[in-house]
Amino acid sequence: MGENGWRWTDAWIFVSLVIASGAGRHRRSATSRRPEGVRLADVLSTADHLNHAIPQRHEVEAAVQRLVGAGLVSVADGWFRITAEGETLWRTRPRAGVATMVDTVQGVLTRRHAPGSADWILDEADHAAAVQEYAVRSIPTPRRSPEGHSGER
Repeated sequence: MGENGWRWTDAWIFVSLVIASGAGRHRRSATSRRPEGVRLADVLSTADHLNHAIPQRHEVEAAVQRLVGAGLVSVADGWFRITAEGETLWRTRPRAGVATMVDTVQGVLTRRHAPGSADWILDEADHAAAVQEYAVRSIPTPRRSPEGHSGER
């Protein structure tokens, strides 16, 4: 694919955003205190689940710039959101065949949308903090030992 075409990582990040945000399952109320959207740690967690790898800072930055520029994603105050156009792409993607979701979305992106360009920058420290948050959240909590606790067995 040409240098200016969609990349597999663009589709990987888009699918991760969609899944992490629960697009299609529910929408938060306009009066909800929690904004609609997801944080970077949630995107990284989903991306790791999909591809068994945490996307590097430059991969996230380039993909989000292209997705924002194409009108499929928005980012504000650290919250990533799927736009109405992005939701339409997700809901109307083909569901048949042997391709993965990411491969299918990359095909749809290539056929229906031109990659855009946005001035969004992902700071190295923000990426590192999100990776750290994801790592801490993914550590299983230890089970309590019954030793030292009073009570019957």
